[in-house]
Amino acid sequence: MERRKSGAARDRDTEGRARSARPRDGLGRPLPYGAPGVARQPEGVVRTPGATLAEAQRLLDAGLPFHAHEVFEDAWKSGPEAERELWRGLAQLAVGLTHAARGNARGGARLLRRGADRITEESTGPYGVDTAGLAVWARSLAARVESGAGPVDPVAESPRLTR
Repeated sequence: MERRKSGAARDRDTEGRARSARPRDGLGRPLPYGAPGVARQPEGVVRTPGATLAEAQRLLDAGLPFHAHEVFEDAWKSGPEAERELWRGLAQLAVGLTHAARGNARGGARLLRRGADRITEESTGPYGVDTAGLAVWARSLAARVESGAGPVDPVAESPRLTR
């Protein structure tokens, strides 16, 4: 670990990039050092589209939308340019669900709508992605959390990604 001018240690990965080593809960919130946390998703994993969807669905079904967002982020960063908006939109849906589950209605609704707008630009729904159904789900959830429904249960609200 490197020390900053303030004297506080700064976590670094093996390449020297700043990375927080604090454990995280299932919604990606930092926990105190030494607390048990949920294992993080490895970063930079290149998967096939089918493997990306399967892994993200597994994580969503387990109530880990923050982790599913990281899987989609890998796909958008490593996939073909023509598919980036789809993967980016799916990542925004997952992180929108994360914020809604954390009780952040405004941020959750904004990201859910942004993701819905992004994926509906994909007219064909590649890889069996139910873009129309996901857009309806996202907009409905956004309206509910904005209406004051409170934090949502990420397991109960887990969307189906494919038809």
